[in-house]
Amino acid sequence: MPHLPLASFRQPLWVLKSSRGFPRSHPLSTQSEPHGSPVSRRNREAKQKRLREKQVALEARLARKSKSPAESSKAWTPKEIVLYEIPTKLGEKKDVSRPLPPAYSPQYVEAAWYPWWVREGFFKPEYQMRLPQATGETFSMCIPPPNVTGSLHIGHALTVAIQDALVRWHRMRGDQVLWVPGSDHAGIATQAVVEKQLWKERGVRRHDLSRDDFLREVWKWKEEKGGEICEQLRALGASLDWDRERFTMDAVESRPLPGRTELCLPGCPSPVSFGLLVSVAYPVDGELGAEVVVGTTRPETLLGDVAVAVHPDDARFTHLHGRQLRHPLTGQLLPLITDSSVQPHLGTGAVKVTPAHSPADAELGARHGLNPLSVIAEDGTMTSLCGDWLQGLHRFVAREKIMSALSERRLFRGLQDHPMVLPICSRSGDVVEYLLKSQWFVRCREMGDRAAQAVESGDLELSPSFHQKNWQHWFSHIGDWCVSRQLWWGHQIPAYLVVEEPVKADREDCWVVGRTEAEAREVAAELLGRPGPELNLQRDPDVLDTWFSSALFPFSALGWPQETPDFTRFYPLSLLETGSDLLLFWVGRMVMLGTQLTGQLPFRQVLLHSMVRDKQGRKMSKSLGNVLDPRDIITGVELQVLQEKLRDGNLDPEELAIAAAAQRKDFPHGIPECGTDALRFTLCSHGALGGDLHLSVSEVLSSRHFCNKIWNALRFIFSVLGREFVPQPSEELSPLSPMDTWVLSRLARTAHECERGFFTRDLPLVAHALHHFWLHNLCDIYLEAVKPVLSCSPRPPGPPQVLFTCADVGLRLLAPLMPFLAEELWQRLPHRPGGSPAPSISVAPYPSACSLEHWCQPELERRFSRVQEAVQVLRALRATYQLTKARPQVLLQSSEPGERGLFAAFLEPLGTLGHCGAVGLLPPGAVAPSGWAQAPLGDTIQVYMELQGLVDPQKHLPLLAARRHKLQKQLDSLLARTPSEGDAETRRQQRLSSLQLELSKLDKAASHLRQLVDTSPSPREP
Repeated sequence: MPHLPLASFRQPLWVLKSSRGFPRSHPLSTQSEPHGSPVSRRNREAKQKRLREKQVALEARLARKSKSPAESSKAWTPKEIVLYEIPTKLGEKKDVSRPLPPAYSPQYVEAAWYPWWVREGFFKPEYQMRLPQATGETFSMCIPPPNVTGSLHIGHALTVAIQDALVRWHRMRGDQVLWVPGSDHAGIATQAVVEKQLWKERGVRRHDLSRDDFLREVWKWKEEKGGEICEQLRALGASLDWDRERFTMDAVESRPLPGRTELCLPGCPSPVSFGLLVSVAYPVDGELGAEVVVGTTRPETLLGDVAVAVHPDDARFTHLHGRQLRHPLTGQLLPLITDSSVQPHLGTGAVKVTPAHSPADAELGARHGLNPLSVIAEDGTMTSLCGDWLQGLHRFVAREKIMSALSERRLFRGLQDHPMVLPICSRSGDVVEYLLKSQWFVRCREMGDRAAQAVESGDLELSPSFHQKNWQHWFSHIGDWCVSRQLWWGHQIPAYLVVEEPVKADREDCWVVGRTEAEAREVAAELLGRPGPELNLQRDPDVLDTWFSSALFPFSALGWPQETPDFTRFYPLSLLETGSDLLLFWVGRMVMLGTQLTGQLPFRQVLLHSMVRDKQGRKMSKSLGNVLDPRDIITGVELQVLQEKLRDGNLDPEELAIAAAAQRKDFPHGIPECGTDALRFTLCSHGALGGDLHLSVSEVLSSRHFCNKIWNALRFIFSVLGREFVPQPSEELSPLSPMDTWVLSRLARTAHECERGFFTRDLPLVAHALHHFWLHNLCDIYLEAVKPVLSCSPRPPGPPQVLFTCADVGLRLLAPLMPFLAEELWQRLPHRPGGSPAPSISVAPYPSACSLEHWCQPELERRFSRVQEAVQVLRALRATYQLTKARPQVLLQSSEPGERGLFAAFLEPLGTLGHCGAVGLLPPGAVAPSGWAQAPLGDTIQVYMELQGLVDPQKHLPLLAARRHKLQKQLDSLLARTPSEGDAETRRQQRLSSLQLELSKLDKAASHLRQLVDTSPSPREP
C-alpha cells in the first residue's frame, strides 16, 4: 500500500460503536449463553408469537383504514408472453431468420443478445479501436461500486441507465470507451452476514476462528453469494468491460421517538423503554438537604459521571458555583462546573458530564481537564469500574438495577416523556453506544482546500451547478477523517507498532507506516537507530473505512499504483455520474485522494442525478420496505411474491405492516412485465438533474406501449420492403414527394436533438426527441399518410427507401437507450450495398447531425405544421357530427395564394390523416356548397365538410343536446367554485375556457343541423 497522509500518532475519537456479541438472529446480539437454556428458548418463542400477533393486528388495522385495492385501482391486462425457443448456445448470435412475433414481448426480445455482446468483445476498448468510425478519443467511467452484500434497487437502476446510455453513445460515435465494473466490499455489512451464516450453519463465532480463517470464509461467501449485483447489471443491459471487473476489498439510522417507546433489542431479555427523562438528585456536599437535580435519558451511564455542568448565567445555580456534589450511587465528590454549551431551558438546566460515553461531553470534559471513565464495554456489558453488583450485566439490565438503587437511596426525582432521536444500527437493530476508542485519522485540511479550489477554478465541474454551494461549505468545515474500523474484513491499516520488551510505562508508543512490513521495518530502524531484524512489529488490527477504499476506485481499478497501460490511457476518467446523495461521502473523498495520490483530479466533470422516491415521496430504503428490484419491473412479479420478499427481510412488525399495506395499495395486481428497454427509457426520460424523481410503474408500462408501437412500425416496414428490397446508399437517397421530404427532415432534426442532448448530458431531451419522432412523426403521420400510396400498383419506389432509412437511422438513434429492442429489429434490416456492415448496432455508427443536414427543410416543416392544424380541425368536425365511418368530402378556401399553394401539395395526405374523402380547394369568393359544415382555420382559411346525406339531423340533434347538457353541468360546477390561487386557479381557468369553446361548437353544430331538418334527404350509407 502506498504512503498515506495518516497521522503519525493515535488520538481518541468518539465513534458510533454498536455493542456486539454472538451472531444469533441479529448480528450484534449480546446474549451471554450462545445456545440458550430451555427457558430462554421458550421466552424467545413466546416473544416471536407476540410479534406475529402484533403484525397481524397492525395489518388488519391498516387494511380497515384504506379502501380495498380491487375497488380503487384499475387492473392492467396481462400481455401474452412470447419466448425465444430457438436453440442457441450461450454467447452465440441470436437467430433472427424467423418472422417477428405479432406483438412485442420483452422476454423474446431480450433473450441471447447480452452474452453475444460480451463474447464478441463489443464492450472492450480494444475492439472499438478497430471501428471504421474510430475518433481516436477516449471516454472512461467507473460504476459507483455497490455493496457486494446487497442488490440493486431502482435508484441504482437510474445510475446504470444514465451511464450506459452515455457509454453506448460514445462507443457508437467511435470513441475508445472503458466502463469499469466493480463492487464494494462493504466491511460491516459483509462481516455481519458471514458471522450470521457461520453461527447458523456451524454454531461458530468469529472469535472462535483465527483472523486468516475468518477472512477465508468471507472470500468463500463472496465468491458463492456475491454475484447477484452482476446478474442485475447484465439484466439492465449495462455494457461494462467485465474482464476489468474490480472489487474494493456503517450505517446508523436516527430514529425519532415522540416519547416513551418500548423497543425489543438483540440480546436483551425484555423490551427496553426509551424516550424518557430520568431526574436524579446529586446532593450538595456540606449542605444538608441541598441538591442539584439532573435529567438524563441514559441512567446506565451514571457511574461514568465525572462532573455536573450548568450554564454560567443560570441564576438558579449561581450560589453553587465552585461547590462539590456527591455522586448519587458511589458518594464520590464531583465538581459543579460552568460551561456556556449547557442549555438552561432544557430539562432541569443541569447536565451530568460523562466524557467516555458522549461526544458532546467529551468536548466539554476536554475543555475542563476531566478524565473519562469507561463503564460500558465493547460487548455492551458493564465494566469492572461499576463494581461487582453491575459488572458483566447487559447495559439495559443494569439500567433497571441502577433505577432501583436510586429509589432505595431516595435520590430518584421522577420520570417524564422526553422526545428524542435514538441512533439505531441498521445492520443489527441494536442501539448504538458511544465508546472511546483510539483511531487512525487522515489529515484533510490541505486536500480539502485543493478540492474546493478545483471547483472554484472550474477545473472540476459539478452538474447541476447548485451542488457547488454544498461542496464549498463541506470542504470549508472539513475536519480530520477517521479511517479506522474495528473489523477484520477490509483493507488492514498499514500501520505497525514497535513492541518494546520489556514494556516501559513512561514511553510513548512508536508507530510506523509502510506499504509492507519490510518497508515499515526500515522506517522504524531509521527512526530508532537500531537494526531492523531486532525490532518486533505488530500490525494494527483495524481496517480502513469502506469509503476510503471506495475513494481509491477510479484509479486503483485501472492498476494504480503501477503505471499500467489502462491507467496511462484512461486516467483521469472522462466523467463521473452518480446520485447526488454521494456527492460528499464518495465524490469528495475521491477528489481528495485522487489529487493526493496521483497528482491529478480523478475526473473533470461530475454529473449528479436526483434521488428516486416512491409514490409517497419517501427515499427508497430497505428499512422502509419500499425498495423495488429492477428485475421485478423487467420480468413482472405477483403481489404475493412482493409480500414474501418483505416478510423475508428484517423489518419490525409495525414497519412490515405499513410496507405490506403500501404494496397492496400500489400494486394490487402485482407488477406487469415491462422489459429492460421500457425501464431504461423511462429512467432516462426524467429530468433527473433537478428535483427528486418520483417513479411509478405506470410510467414504465407506458414506455412498454411505446416499445410495442416501434415493434408494430417495423413489422409494417418489413412487410413493405419484402425479401428483394435493396437499400440505396444514404447519400443517393432523394425524396420524391413532399411527405417523404418532410419525414426525412424530421429525422434529421431528431438526430440533431439527440446529438445535442448527448453532448450536454441532457438525456430527457434525447428521450423526448426519439419519442416524438417514432410515435408522432413516423407512426401517427408518415406511416398513415403513405399507406394509400403503397397500395397503388405499381408501387412508387420512393416510400420504401424512405421507410428503410427511417428504420435504420431511427433504430441507431434509439440504441443507447433501448439496446435490446434496437438490436432485435436492426439485425433484420437488409444491408446497404458496398462496405462491411457493423456486426451489431452497439458498434454501428451513431447518426451525426451533419451527415443528415442535407435533408433539413425547416420551411417545409413550418408549412406542414399548417397542414397538421387543418387535420385537427377536420377531426374535430367529424367528432362534433359523430361521423364515425363516413368519409366526407372537404373543401378549403383561402384568399392567400401562398396558402393555396401550401395545401395543394398536401391534399392527399390531408384527406388520409383527417379520415376524409377527397379534399379540394374552393376558389376565393366562391360560394360554399349548401348544407356543408364550416369551421375556421386561423383568420384566412375556411374549412367546409360535406354533411348532406351523411348525417340525420333528427337523430343527431338529441345527441348534441345531451352532450351540451353534460358539459353545461360541468361548466356550472366550475363557476360555482370559489376561485383559488396559483396553479390550481390557472388550471380552473383553462378548463373553463375549454368547456366554453366546446359548448360554442355544439351550439353552432346544432344550429346548422336545424337548418338541414327540412332540406336533408335520408342519409346515405357510408
